[in-house]
Amino acid sequence: MTAITAGLVKELRTRSGAGMMDCKKALTETNGDMDAAIDWLRTKGLATAAKKSGRVAAEGLVAVTASGTSGAVVEVNAETDFVGRNEDFQKLVSGIATVAAEKGADVDVIKASPFPGASVTVEEKLTDAIATIGENMALRRAATITVDKGVVASYVHNAVAEGLGKIGILVGLESEGDTEALATLGKQIAMHVAATSPQSISVADLDPAAVDRERAVLSQQARESGKPEEIIGKMVEGRLSKFYKDVVLLEQTFVVDGENSVKAAIDAVAKQIGKPITVVGMVRFAVGEGIEKEESDFAAEVAAAAR
Repeated sequence: MTAITAGLVKELRTRSGAGMMDCKKALTETNGDMDAAIDWLRTKGLATAAKKSGRVAAEGLVAVTASGTSGAVVEVNAETDFVGRNEDFQKLVSGIATVAAEKGADVDVIKASPFPGASVTVEEKLTDAIATIGENMALRRAATITVDKGVVASYVHNAVAEGLGKIGILVGLESEGDTEALATLGKQIAMHVAATSPQSISVADLDPAAVDRERAVLSQQARESGKPEEIIGKMVEGRLSKFYKDVVLLEQTFVVDGENSVKAAIDAVAKQIGKPITVVGMVRFAVGEGIEKEESDFAAEVAAAAR
């Protein structure tokens, strides 16, 4: 009888895209015959993941987990929005967030780490899920925030389950003040970030290239309006202040009260608790942002099928 080695199992996984345990069983059932094992997997409907690996996965879920002074957020993509309501997929994404909280934000490290409560890695768990659920999936990205003293707060917009949804936020507040008050403020700021999607925490953190582009546009607008060159500079700087209020967290109007800036709201809480508060981290993940989705022509597909 042919020995079922780890190398043989790995080769079958590569060729079929099926899960590790399914590959091992297939090889056992076929006495190590690779081609027969592939056919065995096909008859069971398991040799499917490899065929799905080329399809665009732009849906899925974001998972956040935060406790005390640290938190993590991950995005796991699938092909359809329907999968986000699948309980097994939800457990998969939550488990990956737990791994990220422990191992950090490096996607390759996360994939190679053991999946919680299982004898397989995260990558192997993903492959198994592809075969079981029937859609291409991918761990796209991860991020973590840690503070020395203070809290890391989280928020999920329109959550489908605990810590799972389409938009996930982490906010890190550094402070020696009362943690309960910090947690409340952190949650409010996280909700604000979900609504406004700021580009940076402070003006100093803003991408210089973005500022230069905005300044160039504003300068050209001022010139085209016929304004004298000697006052264009002052006009541009004034309009840049409005730009900062649109894209910089601390300069934005706080959505919670609709009047004060986020910075003013933070300063008010800092005064109440008697300790300074600094926003040291901010992460906003929205499912599928930046992924180019395939556009399909349904009429053309029908015509092609008819031909």
